[in-house]
Amino acid sequence: MTSSIELNGINVISEEERKGSARSLFWPWFASNIGVLGLSYGAFLLDFGVSFWQATIAGLIGIVLSFLLVGFIAVAGKRGSTPTMVLSRAAFGVRNKIPPILSWILCVGWETVIAALAVEATATVFGRLGWGSGDVVKIVALIVVVALIVGGGVMGFNVLMKIQSVITVVTAVLTVGFIVLTVRRIDWATVNHLKGGSIEAMIGGLILLMTGFGIGWVNTGADYSRYLPRKTSSSSVIGWTTLGASAGPIILLVFGLLLAGSSSSLSSAVGANPLGALAALLPTWFLVPYVVVVVLGLVGAADMDIYSSGLALLTAGLRIPRYLASSVDGTIMVIGTIYIVFFSSQNFLGPFEGFLITVGVPIAAWCGVMLADIALRHLPYRGQDLFNPGGVYGSINWLATILVVLGTLIGLGMVVNSSASWLSWQGYLLEPLGLGGKTGVWASGNLGVIAALLIAFVGWLVFGRSVVRRQEAVSSEPAASANTMASPGV
Repeated sequence: MTSSIELNGINVISEEERKGSARSLFWPWFASNIGVLGLSYGAFLLDFGVSFWQATIAGLIGIVLSFLLVGFIAVAGKRGSTPTMVLSRAAFGVRNKIPPILSWILCVGWETVIAALAVEATATVFGRLGWGSGDVVKIVALIVVVALIVGGGVMGFNVLMKIQSVITVVTAVLTVGFIVLTVRRIDWATVNHLKGGSIEAMIGGLILLMTGFGIGWVNTGADYSRYLPRKTSSSSVIGWTTLGASAGPIILLVFGLLLAGSSSSLSSAVGANPLGALAALLPTWFLVPYVVVVVLGLVGAADMDIYSSGLALLTAGLRIPRYLASSVDGTIMVIGTIYIVFFSSQNFLGPFEGFLITVGVPIAAWCGVMLADIALRHLPYRGQDLFNPGGVYGSINWLATILVVLGTLIGLGMVVNSSASWLSWQGYLLEPLGLGGKTGVWASGNLGVIAALLIAFVGWLVFGRSVVRRQEAVSSEPAASANTMASPGV
């Protein structure tokens, strides 16, 4: 085991290991969200039947607002110097497995989707180059993609931060090249004549963007700020996290809207193979750089996902070193990717939206409790008690758990996934609540995501206040800077 592999797991980061400034958060968050997949969200938004300007407004609000949530949770990381799921024990209890398991499912799901997209895009581009696009090419692409993703996750924080800074520069330059080469495809007259949609459709698109971007990262927000010194400005942590994460998606979304709005055929093709459809716009000589920017952009996101999924697995109770946890997640990712690439015949967009919304509802509920908990706390986290069921945070907090379950049940009853048949049971509250049922005007509104977040947030803000006060009333010096009960690798 080389010294370059991070040995810290879910333990509290020691004082001497805390370093850097909030500005350093820009690199990992930019790299993880600069992927060309962001262009595809333009087609996803227009699929709601809205105009370019409606989609732009919804997209900008959805991206920035959702990443602000990530920034708020990142503040907890610099306060407590432990991963996100460990910090959430303050609200949910030390032995509560629901938050880390939800986080793990979301991260592994994203890893798998990302790896599959990278393999499919590589095969599509190689086919255009005449190098073949069959199973052999896909297998080789899978090996390369998996090595890049798992390698970053296994090596850990320091290596990951260096990788992300390189990915930021390379993908930013090549993405600019993509935009320059495809800008001529924009038909301004066609884009301007796109018919406007209802406010319900606009809200649905906005919430989809929130779910696909920031809400998809809230469960990892503190994982990358936990190495910062405690004295780091909270506003700086929020600002650099939000800026780094939002900058790329905003540019990519607007350009993606222009491309998809200019061509209905392109917009439809994106639903089946997002990155392959975009490759068809490029001259042959730029296809190799395109593959580089696609793979690196996706790897930038997947590296952070697999790192955080490993931490979530440890928080759920798996007693192995962090780097082995990332390897376990990598194995599951490979199995899922093989199924998607070689055996699944489904269109990409339907299952993808179904996955985002379905997992996004309980994660939004967890986020609501976590945000309220951070807002209520005035004292540092007690590091040793985050690992002690008999400590101030207790074993399981049933109030927080009930709020997540309640928010999830109500939330899933207010979303509809008509393009994913296996999720047809959702939306069961739209008719009783007078929202028009599963075919009404609010069917595409995805209101359940916001409902789950607000129910949990308001519930913990009101009823969890006394819980936090009791915890902070314990008059003992916080031991967050001391070693915890967990060993460094677990």
